[in-house]
Amino acid sequence: MEIQEIVLASRPVGLPSSDNFRPERKVLEKITEGEVLLKPLYFSVDPYMRGRMSSVKSYAAGYEVDKPILGGTVAKVIESKSPDLSEGDSVVGTLPWATCCIERPKNLKKINTDLFPAPYYLGVLRMPGLTAYFGMMDIGRPVKGDTVLISGAAGAVGIVAGQIAKIRGAIVTGITGSDEKCRMLREQFGFDSAINYKATKALRKEIAAECPKGVDIYFDNVGGEITDAAVANLNFRSRFVLCGQISQYNNTRISTGPALLPVLLTRSVTLQGFIVSNFSDRFDEAMSELTGWVSNGSLKYTETVIEGFNNLPQAFIGLFNGMNYGKMLVKAD
Repeated sequence: MEIQEIVLASRPVGLPSSDNFRPERKVLEKITEGEVLLKPLYFSVDPYMRGRMSSVKSYAAGYEVDKPILGGTVAKVIESKSPDLSEGDSVVGTLPWATCCIERPKNLKKINTDLFPAPYYLGVLRMPGLTAYFGMMDIGRPVKGDTVLISGAAGAVGIVAGQIAKIRGAIVTGITGSDEKCRMLREQFGFDSAINYKATKALRKEIAAECPKGVDIYFDNVGGEITDAAVANLNFRSRFVLCGQISQYNNTRISTGPALLPVLLTRSVTLQGFIVSNFSDRFDEAMSELTGWVSNGSLKYTETVIEGFNNLPQAFIGLFNGMNYGKMLVKAD
């Protein structure tokens, strides 16, 4: 059968563009014993994928030029030659950007789309939810009355991290890029306050006004000038959860700004960076908590869904201009 793929045409320099991606057609061979044929339903696009487009060595293997992009995908089994999966089963896994693909069940996880909507298995019940859980629960460790500040708060991780802090009894302020997103954080997700960093000329002072007792936990998804302003408001023995630096991912040189280390030193701040795979042996624990909170309504979620396989590159690029509310997904044709 003939399928379509989207391959990495060239490595981006700075912000990715449509020129860095190329659609291709290929003939997919028939499946053999132990394999399944999959038709993707939803594709996840995530900021970490920008690092994999670079040739610089990182925690995840880089994408190869002229080979398909790989990412989180929910798919349906349309043919099976494996006893582990049947035709009609829904699965999640790391799959190529392709209209159909062949995989072995050991690389897939069967999911129940009657229990939760299929997109949740790419967001709140997969990598973004797990990232928020371990970052907040293990590194942030919020207790009742703590003040929590979250950058990139309207993104896939930030929304969950803020609600987990609220579940733990904290006071939560989110930083995001529009008044509409601020309203969403307050009204839909229970944040106590939200700051539109694009609408303020003095972010450091606005954080101080919204967090009058100082910041006990800073959950950083953004970096750059936003983090400079947040660090100025950290309390003694506060916790700095270093989750992401999306404002820096397209930089062609390392940015410089205020020296943060003296502040961290004099205020005895604990700073810890992490990636979610650090906690892979505890994913079942986290999933149990997350599914429980989603089931009882304590944890809500939202996605931005772009229609059409060919729109995958544009959806990915949209992550870097704040196009998404919550998780960014592409729904297959």
